[in-house]
Amino acid sequence: MAKTLINVKPHPGQAEVHNSSARFKVLDCGRRWGKTRLGVMECLDVAAQGKRAWWVAPTYKMSEVGWRPLRGLAAQIPHVEVRRADREIILPNGGSVTVRSADNPDSLRGEGLDFVVMDECAFMHEDAWNEALRPALADRQGRALFISTPKGRNWFWRMWQLGQEDNGQWQSWRFTSYDNPFVPNEEIDAARATMPERVFAQEFLAEFIDDAGGVFRGVMAAATAEPQDKAEAGHEYMMGVDWAQSNDFTVLTCIDMTTNEVCAVDRFNQIDYSTQLSRLRAMYERFKPAAIISEKNSMGGPLSESLQQMGLPVQMFTTTNATKTEIIQALALAFETAQVRIPNDATMIGELQAYEQTQLPSGIWRYSAPDGMHDDMVMSLALAWHGCNNKPWLLL
Repeated sequence: MAKTLINVKPHPGQAEVHNSSARFKVLDCGRRWGKTRLGVMECLDVAAQGKRAWWVAPTYKMSEVGWRPLRGLAAQIPHVEVRRADREIILPNGGSVTVRSADNPDSLRGEGLDFVVMDECAFMHEDAWNEALRPALADRQGRALFISTPKGRNWFWRMWQLGQEDNGQWQSWRFTSYDNPFVPNEEIDAARATMPERVFAQEFLAEFIDDAGGVFRGVMAAATAEPQDKAEAGHEYMMGVDWAQSNDFTVLTCIDMTTNEVCAVDRFNQIDYSTQLSRLRAMYERFKPAAIISEKNSMGGPLSESLQQMGLPVQMFTTTNATKTEIIQALALAFETAQVRIPNDATMIGELQAYEQTQLPSGIWRYSAPDGMHDDMVMSLALAWHGCNNKPWLLL
């Protein structure tokens, strides 16, 4: 590390990760292990060499976790320039560290990078890496550090698994909170005494708990369905539609009710409503579902009416907290009892595993995606499964 510029004293685990020659490093660790400080030191080390580094967090708010210590350590460097409005640190030699968020993965495109830290990337959409940051490292043969506490067996877990293989470029580590010599074990033991064991195992022991105790359990076990090009003879189908305008996605999900398998999914955004209707009509013609459960909220009402005027078997669904709770809990039960099967689709799996439940002060449960993530595939699937269970075509 750049000891000539900043006063840093890494603990043994941090030093081990820093000294590794792997190009891509994946660090799964418990709370208070020191992953943020390590990532900050690595960024400044790269900048000290006159190179360009990025710190990327799941959301703008979460990026403050990295920006705060970056400013503090940078203050030790003579003649450093801190651009607070841009969240950028410029060293006298031209090297830089910029803090960004992955709320919109497309906003991460364009820059060539020497190094990137993906902070809490288990809570980040995989597209941020695959479609934006990995290509940005290509021309400079840049390096990456993935740091996170785990959240089920999502794409961060897959990156960690890759680092366990002897392939030269990737290396991964797992450190518990107990591995930080500067945090007393008694403090961690005290936390353990007041937490569910499953939560403690994930947050402090950095264990990859299947589905992280979230809303949907058994997601990976259910991810075995094969896509279909057209309807199978003698099979009945159901469709669910979650509409969106620009930032979110419209998602069409078709379930083969004979096998309870998701047989087709179409996900798109930033296209006009006429094209959206055409794509839905195309899926309908392929499978001729008994009914189409279409969300009525916002623009869903007029679009659903347009489909009805085309003669399609549409039944509108009004989403409220109560009705959403009903269909989400039904879908959760379907996963737990292995009634439904889904494709091995990274986006769908990621949304399902990240989906959260929060109990409000009134005692009511609220279901949603984490900040900066989408739940369109979850909702479309939940609507389709609702149709399978309630046979709405009998009312059409």
